[in-house]
Amino acid sequence: MAILRRQFAAALAVTGLGVGLAGCAVSQERASSTPVGVADSLYWNGPILTMNDAQPQVEAVAVRTGRIVAAGTRVDVARWQGSTTQVVDLQGRTLIPGFVDPHSHLGGVGLQAISANLLPPPDGPNTGIAQLQETLRGYISTSPDVRELQVAFGFGYDDSQLSERRHPTRDELDAVSTTLPIVAIHQSGHFAALNSKALERAGITAQTPDPQGGVIRRLTGSREPDGVLEENAYFGALQHLMPRLTVEQSVGWLEKSQALYLQFGYTTVQDGRADPGGVDTAIAAAKMGKLKVDVVSYPDILTMGEGRFMQGPYYSRNYQQHFRIGGVKLTLDGSPQGKTAWLTQPYLQPPAGQPASYAGYGVMSSAQATAQIEKAFANNWQILVHANGDAAIDQMIQGVQAARARYDGAGTLQDRRPVLIHGQTLRRDQVDTIKALGIFPSLFPMHTYYWGDWHRSSVLGDPRAQNISPTGWVLAQGMRFTTHHDAPVVPPSSIRVLDATVNRTTRSGQVLGPEHRVSPWIALQAMTLWPAWQHFEAEHKGSIEVGKLADLVVLSGNPLTVPHAQLIDLKVLQTIKEGVVVYQAP
Repeated sequence: MAILRRQFAAALAVTGLGVGLAGCAVSQERASSTPVGVADSLYWNGPILTMNDAQPQVEAVAVRTGRIVAAGTRVDVARWQGSTTQVVDLQGRTLIPGFVDPHSHLGGVGLQAISANLLPPPDGPNTGIAQLQETLRGYISTSPDVRELQVAFGFGYDDSQLSERRHPTRDELDAVSTTLPIVAIHQSGHFAALNSKALERAGITAQTPDPQGGVIRRLTGSREPDGVLEENAYFGALQHLMPRLTVEQSVGWLEKSQALYLQFGYTTVQDGRADPGGVDTAIAAAKMGKLKVDVVSYPDILTMGEGRFMQGPYYSRNYQQHFRIGGVKLTLDGSPQGKTAWLTQPYLQPPAGQPASYAGYGVMSSAQATAQIEKAFANNWQILVHANGDAAIDQMIQGVQAARARYDGAGTLQDRRPVLIHGQTLRRDQVDTIKALGIFPSLFPMHTYYWGDWHRSSVLGDPRAQNISPTGWVLAQGMRFTTHHDAPVVPPSSIRVLDATVNRTTRSGQVLGPEHRVSPWIALQAMTLWPAWQHFEAEHKGSIEVGKLADLVVLSGNPLTVPHAQLIDLKVLQTIKEGVVVYQAP
């Protein structure tokens, strides 16, 4: 091999290398071996991690018409080189499959893109309410979106990270503006704080009752809203506050969102809990040729009406112009860091005004949840179920048990592949049950970094906090899982997902749940091959194998060999979709 490496290096020197994309050297000279076909591009001279257990690493990869046609030794792959082949010298950088997003909200990231950045460090500057107010003032004074839409959105404040350890109030947002509606959206996406003008536009007054599965927080000793809306109260208000956009505006938001995913190496993106307008926008973007990634949408089963999307051509296992509908989404509870997730045991420290027995709440009755899951089974739709608290997970389990009893024959388990989304407080006994029912877990280890300290000190306490997103328990049962970022809850950072899944380190540097740490190889599979399987796409995606799509990512280093503590320092240098470079790092 040493001789082969020297010969290859000499051959490259003779060809005269140019500097290609991502700083990788490119040659288009013909290899000496007789070609079996002419590839469009060849990659070599760097670690190539396939995510295929049968062949974990290869020396070179050849791509032709958007698919992988060879993956093996340099000698074998060089047979595909022709005079028109672009030869990419990785120069020691690492090639992996493109990241497959197992759960996020593409449309929500578009809203975030035109909102004031209210995130706390390290993703934003906001550590207190005064700073949050200044951020909003600056954004309102400079944003063309605010002038155009006549409403100011801010995204990402986190009461657990604000010095006051509480949500901003109506009065504090009125101090920013009393004439412009202001909607400050919590980082979890399950709350918002509204100023008086926004409450007025949403039609929320002292006489407005709390909706099912939601809470309008009130001033102490009064029915007057204090500005903070929880769960369905917030979602209902948002319908009155969202401006009507043109198709061009909506597609523009989507393009901004897509650009952020590309920056982090995602070649397949999920739009979970899409509303009808979001589905229409994605279809419009597809028809206009604006989608550079594959977008798989899961419309909210509660807002899809008669299900027109599930009757049309886009509900399919195949993409049309990079878009398809994969199934439906159901939400059963809220946010653990916001203390609205539905638990079987009380929160360590209940929210202000709640009794010590407070354990969150569900957003619908168990009968209603079961009816929706049965509806999905009856239509053979894959269903994704948001359930953070273990009581909500019990509700999902009950619904799937009823649906399987009704629609699966005796002794059969049809692979509809229902997915548990988040599963933050999944209990050990529930792992056995979801395995038996064929429920696939998509977990959220990034919580260990962003809210791990908060879970220990205020939300759950130990030992429950140690076992959030229990990947170790799932692996011990021989199950696969996926890991997600839930953007826009947090930025769609693949590197942060990788780091959190391997290290489970909190903001303060503590390790949360050491038994749930996994190897970098497993963590990468949970971001590539296993989410492709979750979406019924593993035949075409998720690993570097002959016949699969050439969805690839170039990383600055090798996740398998860098010290685990340095995984967070890795960079995405290039994102490649079906052989075409769609993102190039500056």
